[in-house]
Amino acid sequence: MPPAAIAVVRVSGPQAAAALQRLAGRLPAPRHASLAELKDGHGAPLDRALVLWFPGPATATGEDLAELHLHGGRAVVAAVEGALGAMPGLRRAEAGEFTRRAFLSGRIDLAEAEGLADLLAAETESQRVQALGLASGHVSRAVESWQERLLGLMAGAEAELNFADEDDVDVYDGAAQRLIEGMGALAEELGEWLARPAAEVIADGVSVVIAGPPNAGKSTLINALAQRELAIVSPFEGTTRDVIETPLALDGIAMRFSDTAGLRAEGADDIEAIGIDRAKAAVEAADILLWLGEPKAVPAHPRAILIAAQADKWAGDAASEAASARCDLILSAATGEGMGQLHAAIVEMARTLLPREGEAALRHRQRTALAEAKQWLTIEAGAREAGDLILLAERLRLASVALDRITGRAGVEDMLDALFSGFCIGK
Repeated sequence: MPPAAIAVVRVSGPQAAAALQRLAGRLPAPRHASLAELKDGHGAPLDRALVLWFPGPATATGEDLAELHLHGGRAVVAAVEGALGAMPGLRRAEAGEFTRRAFLSGRIDLAEAEGLADLLAAETESQRVQALGLASGHVSRAVESWQERLLGLMAGAEAELNFADEDDVDVYDGAAQRLIEGMGALAEELGEWLARPAAEVIADGVSVVIAGPPNAGKSTLINALAQRELAIVSPFEGTTRDVIETPLALDGIAMRFSDTAGLRAEGADDIEAIGIDRAKAAVEAADILLWLGEPKAVPAHPRAILIAAQADKWAGDAASEAASARCDLILSAATGEGMGQLHAAIVEMARTLLPREGEAALRHRQRTALAEAKQWLTIEAGAREAGDLILLAERLRLASVALDRITGRAGVEDMLDALFSGFCIGK
């Protein structure tokens, strides 16, 4: 938003050429930046700007498109927008409309549009890399490959069903088994993609929950990690009564750290008991658990880091030293002891939740469609479809329809409204 060094105003559609001619007095050579004096309908000067002309269909939106690279002051932008708004056949773009026009004209597919939305919202390096892969068509190319394989299987089924009596069609016994084998191989590949981390882990951040008994140092730790006084620290049990969450980025990975109420079985009042219940729910939903209590009391969790906290207070406490021997690391958030090791341990564990380099993660919508396609391609042993080519062919068709929903070729109108409305006006 203005003010800025440069503001880009884009005009797309059948009136783009006329609008550019009225403002600049001419239509520049296609795809070449040209300096022009912009004037309104009364001949009053608006700005001295670079103008570009892109004739369709080889444009970002698939339509004729003009761009005005203006000086980025608010008054300049407002004056140019006012001059454009006064021209017949022009209106202000809605949020995400340029990207939606690109999708409707076939310049990008739905998966690429979702990647662009994620790229615009990216705040960390991992989010940027993931969104860029989606926007550049990583998922779309995979879907195209799967569709080609489905098409080959469907062609084989149709040949067997409709042309088995023709001499020039290559068919043979066991066609149904051949189809089932091909479907199974493709279903296995889809399953490998479904086993990858979900895109929401990257977009929303890895959930890291700090838990333990009262006065274990949980609030001190989250304050040290956030480098600010996020949670109240006191020597009284039950001070923290709710889940306190803060977003942080460690080594370019988005994370959500949560401080929780101290877990204890007795002595809690009604309000604190609610906080304890919420703490237990947070622990269950956590991607990574930082446990600051006795090692033997750690809740069952697949990714827990056992921390011997408040090491600065031990001073000959044999029990604390014995407990620390069974923990993953010794820590003092007050003095900074062990904070570097904790940082490294969290990042190392978080990387196991993210896609490997070169892998693309799927959004929830994409995962749902892929899971449905896999379901249609999976034939249980002894199922009645196993020997029926007509039913197998129908399963192949339904799997293809499910994959089409990933790239936006089928039944996505309501979802489009929700997606593109989240874009900024310039997109």
